[in-house]
Amino acid sequence: MLSDIDISRAATLQPIQAIADRAGIPANAVEPYGWFKAKLIRKHLPVPRDLGRLILVTAISPTPAGEGKSTTSVGLADALHRIGKKTMLALREPSLGPCFGTKGGATGGGYAQVAPMEDINLHFTGDFHAITSAHNLLAAMIDNHVHWGNELDIDVRRIVWRRVLDMNDRALRDIAQSLGGPANGYPRESGFDITVASEVMAILCLAEDLEDLEARLGRIVVAYSRDRKPITAKDLKADGAMAVLLAEAIKPNLVQTLEGNPALVHGGPFANIAHGCNSVIATRTALGLADYVVTEAGFGADLGAEKFFDIKCRQADLKPAAAVIVATVRALKMNGGVAKADLSTEDIDAVKRGGVNLVRHIENVRQFGLPAVVAINRFPTDTGAELTAVTAIAKAHGCEAVVCTHHADGGKGAEDLAKVVVALAEAPSQFAPLYDDDLPLFEKINTVATRIYRAEHATAEPSVMAQLKRWEEAGYGHLPVCMAKTQYSFSTDPAALGAPTGHSVPVREVRLAAGAGFVVAICGEIMTMPGLPRIPAAEGIRIGPDGAIEGLF
Repeated sequence: MLSDIDISRAATLQPIQAIADRAGIPANAVEPYGWFKAKLIRKHLPVPRDLGRLILVTAISPTPAGEGKSTTSVGLADALHRIGKKTMLALREPSLGPCFGTKGGATGGGYAQVAPMEDINLHFTGDFHAITSAHNLLAAMIDNHVHWGNELDIDVRRIVWRRVLDMNDRALRDIAQSLGGPANGYPRESGFDITVASEVMAILCLAEDLEDLEARLGRIVVAYSRDRKPITAKDLKADGAMAVLLAEAIKPNLVQTLEGNPALVHGGPFANIAHGCNSVIATRTALGLADYVVTEAGFGADLGAEKFFDIKCRQADLKPAAAVIVATVRALKMNGGVAKADLSTEDIDAVKRGGVNLVRHIENVRQFGLPAVVAINRFPTDTGAELTAVTAIAKAHGCEAVVCTHHADGGKGAEDLAKVVVALAEAPSQFAPLYDDDLPLFEKINTVATRIYRAEHATAEPSVMAQLKRWEEAGYGHLPVCMAKTQYSFSTDPAALGAPTGHSVPVREVRLAAGAGFVVAICGEIMTMPGLPRIPAAEGIRIGPDGAIEGLF
């Protein structure tokens, strides 16, 4: 059996200009980065007469068994092309940290991949490095301002802007900085987050253009003065230089699927601490070029799809036409209580027990007024009876389920799914976010907790409630909320699989992302700087005798 990287290398890729031509992108809008990838210059793109239909690919709650959301997104895009629909794919960029840790990359799998796989997973066009530099420039300017007199009266105990690095490194989660005497600054505790958790990343992915990017950067709250006044990046005069560092990164990246279809891969905000979607600029660019745009959101529908609908679609005024919910027999069996080592054994009862997780996600997507279809991403060990059980579960709740083999067969294996998606997307829908802008912040949090997670209620300490009240009084009450909790459960307990109800959602901390335009509610134990596993993937990655990368996948 060929590995993903072997399959990717065996494919014959087309020059990036040929991909651009196929997508209707003029040559002067293409800024090549080598033979097979390019940046797009938006001012040279044709003005669209109509916008395409936006299809969201989401999934059931993630498990170690695997769901294949990115793989399904690629397979669906290729399948839509095969049935005659002009389609563009819009995905997030992978982070280096997971590539060298456990999760791996984010370019799909099998015969449903975007390419060049090694480039996309390793540095790509340098977007993440630009975001890291812009973020850390702001951190340096905060410390520099304090060092040279602190004119803004920053309370060094209330500096909330940490540094970032695009690598898993638990040793940097909490640090003591500026040691060594007065020449090195004011000693304080701080730490690092991973780059995908940076508010700069979220801003780049929600900005409409370079002007909006700079304005949003200026609104970042980095600290508070001694009288609790918020200090922003604009107060520090850092917004202009940060925008300069991001001027190339804001341009969408054009690549291709293994079947030679166009794909935009751009941005990659953390799906817990941020909204977990590709950039608004890339999505809008794709909608202006294609009849159908396939995109995805991070983690399961309770986290990724909810944030896509309530944050990205709200801010960018996007109207998705349909949703695809990816499920696997293996993941449903794990939700039904089967250990990972036993997933290859047929267990129809476990599929039915775990099916409650799928049902919950179907119900949640419908709360936003969208039609949905279940894509069963087939594994070789799935039995006919198990697949029938999943189909029956979906059908009992008014949702069609389609067995897909795109991992093994490419776009051909998702043609049936594509036909259902077209039928759903071409029918009228009534999309709407879950809550109104003018709802108080904690009521927004409670709405997500009760309607999406099926909790009894959300809870918060008086200090958290007081902070939310201060932000409302400061003019931030209209912002949507970004729920940061475990992706493995509808509750804040990662071990509570299936579809738990009646629990509470404790909000232990809230953070203001004023530039990105949302308030983060941190529930349970969420890490913004992951660590490497006992045996990281990095141990097996090297340059082979022929100069090719080995061990990446």
